[in-house]
Amino acid sequence: MGQSEEPADLIPYVVTLGTAGGPRWWKDHRGTPRFGIATAVVVGETWYLVDCGQGAGRQANAAGLQLPQLGGIFITHMHSDHTVDLPSLLLFGAFELKNTERGPIPIVGPGDRGKLPPLSPRATSVPKPIAPSRPTPGIEGLVSGILSAYATDCNDRIFDSLALSPAVQFDPREIRLPESLGFDPDTDVAPPMNPIEVFRDGNVTVSAILVSHHPTAPAYAFRFDTAAGSVTISGDTAPCANLATLARGTDLLLHEAINLEVLAAQYSDAQMLQATMDHHRRAHTTAAQAGRIATEAGAAHLALHHLVPSYSPPEAWQEARTAFSGRLTIPDDLDVIPFGPAARATPATAAASTRNN
Repeated sequence: MGQSEEPADLIPYVVTLGTAGGPRWWKDHRGTPRFGIATAVVVGETWYLVDCGQGAGRQANAAGLQLPQLGGIFITHMHSDHTVDLPSLLLFGAFELKNTERGPIPIVGPGDRGKLPPLSPRATSVPKPIAPSRPTPGIEGLVSGILSAYATDCNDRIFDSLALSPAVQFDPREIRLPESLGFDPDTDVAPPMNPIEVFRDGNVTVSAILVSHHPTAPAYAFRFDTAAGSVTISGDTAPCANLATLARGTDLLLHEAINLEVLAAQYSDAQMLQATMDHHRRAHTTAAQAGRIATEAGAAHLALHHLVPSYSPPEAWQEARTAFSGRLTIPDDLDVIPFGPAARATPATAAASTRNN
């Protein structure tokens, strides 16, 4: 075996559990369903879940990823298309984990926004907020709210079936930002910063950085560094200098991509169209822009996911080629993408990572 090679089972990889973005039930251009955004980072026998889009638990099971081997859950931001399957992981997980002896699974994510987002200048009235006493919870509030909403179910199983409580099987941890950073959820959602370490175990070191997904804030990108390679996952963001900082020299960059032209055509309500497109233009990244970011960061491999709308023609995502000359992948759900120097040197795994090029 050459010096640069690793045994196949030691090469880390991602599984694109779900590749669609947005709070809808999406299909691709052929009419095949795409599940919501969720990515598994697999290192040895342990896997880590980034975002919990629609169907994340089912897709993890389909990929052969078992909850007892889950090392952590990482939430980029609090939008529903990134968190909607978290309840099933918390509630069904109590039974998946019942015969295992392990500590709680960390759930790492944003803290409370702190105040309601500004009202769209296109609004003609002021809407009534949901849960006005706590309108912008972070990951701790989300987990406690889920368990409170399902208290009847949880307590029935805890008291009658002697199941372990999800409250002791999962550990929500909010990312703390330095006060000196100057972050403001309305006016400065992604001030220039260095990555901050948010998790470490024997397999990975996970770093986070603020990205620009206005008005959803804080929003993060995550980078997983392993002994055999690195992967950076953008979360939802407009083109952002912080992301290039986090992804510098990464082996694999998984970046969101939006097709603004096709997306605009699905709206019939003029007011909603205008407000929604205002949001998308300032909070997301086109395929061509993602290519420029990958080039700036010096990423070895760019894969586009969180595809919006997911039924866009495949050639729309190839616009990344206008600015990026490295390996480009447009993965389907449940695709496997190995990463790291050994993955690039191993023909079998390289073929697996590029089968959708």
